[in-house]
Amino acid sequence: MAEKIDLLVENAHQVCVVPSPGGGPQRGEALGTLGVVENGAVAIEDGLIVEVGGTDELAARYDPRERLDAGGKVVIPGFVDPHTHLAWVGDRALEFEMRIEGATYMEIMAAGGGIRSTVYMTRAATVDEIVAETRQRLDRMFRHGTTTVEIKTGYGLDTATELKMLDAIYRLADEHPADIVATFLGAHAVPSNYDGRTDEYVDLVVEEMIPAVVAFAQERGKPLPFVDVFCEAGVFDVEQSRRILEAGRDAGMPLKIHADEFEGIGGTRLAVELGAVSADHLVKTPEEDIRALGQGDTVAVSLPGTPFGLAHDEYTPARAIIEAGGALALATDCNPGTTWCESMQMIIALATRYLKLTPAQALAAATLNSAHALGLGDRVGSLEPGKQADLLLLDMPDVRHLGYRYGVNLVDTVIKAGKIWSF
Repeated sequence: MAEKIDLLVENAHQVCVVPSPGGGPQRGEALGTLGVVENGAVAIEDGLIVEVGGTDELAARYDPRERLDAGGKVVIPGFVDPHTHLAWVGDRALEFEMRIEGATYMEIMAAGGGIRSTVYMTRAATVDEIVAETRQRLDRMFRHGTTTVEIKTGYGLDTATELKMLDAIYRLADEHPADIVATFLGAHAVPSNYDGRTDEYVDLVVEEMIPAVVAFAQERGKPLPFVDVFCEAGVFDVEQSRRILEAGRDAGMPLKIHADEFEGIGGTRLAVELGAVSADHLVKTPEEDIRALGQGDTVAVSLPGTPFGLAHDEYTPARAIIEAGGALALATDCNPGTTWCESMQMIIALATRYLKLTPAQALAAATLNSAHALGLGDRVGSLEPGKQADLLLLDMPDVRHLGYRYGVNLVDTVIKAGKIWSF
């Protein structure tokens, strides 16, 4: 007798499983293993994947309460975006115009713009206003196939506003179909009232903000957020970053780091040393830090939308990271200043051109490996039995169209935890 299940997605031209080797990310030259099943199907029960196989085989084995005819489309895991600054209010379109006219990111920041500009607007906003503006961006991400997303604080730079941002993130997590992972980024920049006193601001982050964030998360019954820091010349140096990360780790928070965006000052090596889940940006990463990524468990998260948004020529040395045996992931870095991009499809298009990834490598980096960059590789990021049934039906004839086509949304249907969302 056929086994009862909730849903059978059938008649897909290709189902891309993106298998997890030994339960981990795809590292080095293994990146891009898709496990394609032709004329494939996915069996789903109670929001989880039961089996992936040929349509004829699974149609004979299972008796679904609902069938979804994929109609020759391509089925892939839902995208996981492991690095965003999605919670903000206002915009920085003026700064975009200034950059076109020749101002650099650091020059704009030194003049009181950049992150500080969004800080002023976010401090003045209510939680309801932050939620309302962020929800619009989150909805667009979901329609473009992002089913799990990380959202950082970091536009508060004082305890009250950082908690206000965290409140907004938790409210969105409670009401939105996407899975949301929170990150505390009180060390996103040095606020203007601490100019020349960076060590004192680090004291505030370590002694006041981190304990307040931990207490707030516990009061809300939420997992502790990641702790992150912008380890960069002119912002937080390696030792200041170490203090913040170690304080977060001691409080039970998992670790992330912004590193090597403009200068390679040792942030990636620090991440590997401390066992950070990910090190992100990695444009100016020195060779010894790349070797460290190949020897450690820290996932390298590339954000190609950021140098593209800044019209820079240098991108993450992805091929070198792969050759060193590192685990490479992709993210949007969606933010109001440098890369207002809500589409992981566009990030894949950039990765194929500027990181020289194949479409298969970019897909694995945007799903399985990006899930591991959030510590969620055992739950999402691939279409393996037992994982959450997060999958996309893409209106294209072959998976190689990912990256090849850009500027349009190829997502026809999103299935999130077994629930069908058609757009």
